[in-house]
Amino acid sequence: MTVVQLYSTLGKPMNNHDILRRIRYVFDFSDAKLRSLFQLGGQTVTQAQVSEWLSAKDEAGTDLCSDACLAAFLNGLIVEKRGKKDGVELPKETELTNNIILMKLKIALNLQASDMIHILSLAKVTISKHELSALFRKPSNHHYRECMDQFLRNFLAGLVLHYR
Repeated sequence: MTVVQLYSTLGKPMNNHDILRRIRYVFDFSDAKLRSLFQLGGQTVTQAQVSEWLSAKDEAGTDLCSDACLAAFLNGLIVEKRGKKDGVELPKETELTNNIILMKLKIALNLQASDMIHILSLAKVTISKHELSALFRKPSNHHYRECMDQFLRNFLAGLVLHYR
């Protein structure tokens, strides 16, 4: 995927296969590496499934990567980057929000607030530490803020600029 292709979907809502493709591009993962990350997250996927998710367009009837599959991939990324903690089982989410995806990327990449602010600044997004922390609060907290698609998209674009 080229940077032009990466930015070509800026106005569209994010979906799981978009997120998977963008993370793959950031770290230049091969299909085999993607499958091993799914395996680390407790999900067995076939090469055909990975190929379908990576080539899927926003067409009706396309079998998109489910929230449970994307959660397994992100959990596998955490295990790959940070290592598996003894006696701690990673949660098996069935529903993902942009806030959870952002949190899992933060954990996997061992990012502090200042690191995330820098990555976002690469994508021309200005945010304070307090605004950022609101994205990681529990939904029941009155300071909680929902992570919108455009924010997650900008964070992933910043990761591209930071890591590539």
